[in-house]
Amino acid sequence: MKLKELIGQLTVAAMTADPETEITGISYDSRKTEPGDLFVAIRGFETDGHQYIPKALERGASVILCETITDALAASAVSYVQVEDSRLALALCSCAFFGNPSEEMFMIGFTGTSGKTSSTVLLKYVLEETRGMKVGLIGTLGIQIGDRELHSEHTTPESYELQKLLRRMADEGCRVAVMEVSSHALELKRVAGIRYNTAVYTNLSQDHLDLHGSMENYAAAKRILFNHCDTACVNLDDAWGRFMVADNACPVMFYGSSEQAELRSENARLLPDRVIFDTVYAGRRIPSQLHVPGSFASQNALAVMAAALTVGIPPEESAVALAKAHGVRGRLESLPTDGNYHVFTDYSHKPDALEKVLKSLRPSTTGRLICVFGCGGDRDRLKRPIMAKIAADNADFVILTSDNPRTEDPEAILDEIEPGIAGSKTPYIRICDRIEAIHRAIDMAEDGDVILLAGKGHEDYQIIGHEKHHMDEREIVADWMQHRKAGNRP
Repeated sequence: MKLKELIGQLTVAAMTADPETEITGISYDSRKTEPGDLFVAIRGFETDGHQYIPKALERGASVILCETITDALAASAVSYVQVEDSRLALALCSCAFFGNPSEEMFMIGFTGTSGKTSSTVLLKYVLEETRGMKVGLIGTLGIQIGDRELHSEHTTPESYELQKLLRRMADEGCRVAVMEVSSHALELKRVAGIRYNTAVYTNLSQDHLDLHGSMENYAAAKRILFNHCDTACVNLDDAWGRFMVADNACPVMFYGSSEQAELRSENARLLPDRVIFDTVYAGRRIPSQLHVPGSFASQNALAVMAAALTVGIPPEESAVALAKAHGVRGRLESLPTDGNYHVFTDYSHKPDALEKVLKSLRPSTTGRLICVFGCGGDRDRLKRPIMAKIAADNADFVILTSDNPRTEDPEAILDEIEPGIAGSKTPYIRICDRIEAIHRAIDMAEDGDVILLAGKGHEDYQIIGHEKHHMDEREIVADWMQHRKAGNRP
């Protein structure tokens, strides 16, 4: 592809490169640069890609796309294109390089703090079940092209990898692509150049303030999605819902339990393994259920129904499909036990999510509600005591433990969590080793107790330092059951 075709949508500040130069690839990591590439120098959080321009040139880059004319460029006859924002340029160039694949599919993007993963997985199921569509899925649990699963490091991949993936989905016959669109992806312009047919907003609660600095900035990042969509589906029960689509010209469908919601839930009943409710739409009352415990499950179901409506699927059909769907891995996932008690693993690693999950489990808990949780290292430190207080306010016993400590001292993280629970009437203990903490919770369980293992959910690893170590809570619980079955009960 010629350079002029790649940069046609860019605002170019300066340029020495020949527009007719043939570009055979795009790279933004000098270690992966190949001869004939356009190398895009991006300023990251930890390093500046401009420093690696000489390395990219050594590896055969044909043209450099950058924000600053470095000494290496100024002192040589290197071909370059200067732009104001190289992140945006990478996204737009990637769209062009792969032939704008998003234009060949119906694009649905979900954003919000909680509910994105469950909703996207359930929507994929509904589309397949009701219309037999081949659907591409991109999100926290990985990537799916139809029934084939691929691995992903990020909820929303970097723009080049994202466009490459969308190209693959379109080429393999996907009619719809369903995506989780994170605030990072929006802020860092990973999804720039994509026009979403439908954008769905779930909710907003404290998270990622280490990147955004304030809830206002966090909300503003989420709002970007709704400036690039044809139809918006918005949770009216959430305080930030109207903000997301204020002054937005596209049609908006509000969902929730409010009377003002176009698509709403009524008469919700919480059972130990599901939620049952009525969906009300256009004067019709539709019996609905989802095999996930908790009041938030009905909100996720409504989000799915709203998105499905924009594809032409009426709520009656969505309700039938959702009633047959089972839970999502790591989202209030029930694990087998050896007694009359329950163990759930859930990805709730944010204050609002933890509170919602604990409150959703309370109505069906006849014994004690035991919460095992920690907080990730190198992440928002402000939420640590907040989550401890939430656990103390909503559980009967709390075990503070490690999550993904990363480069922080695990005990130091617990020191910052503990003030939120110290002095409360809720008993708690500290067990830094997460496996030992899970064992202790199981060993103390009595009839009717419910154990929530919060924070890891679908993850099958623990990050210590910069390395991932295998750790799957499903395996930990199953192995401990076998240990107890062998006569090693406490």
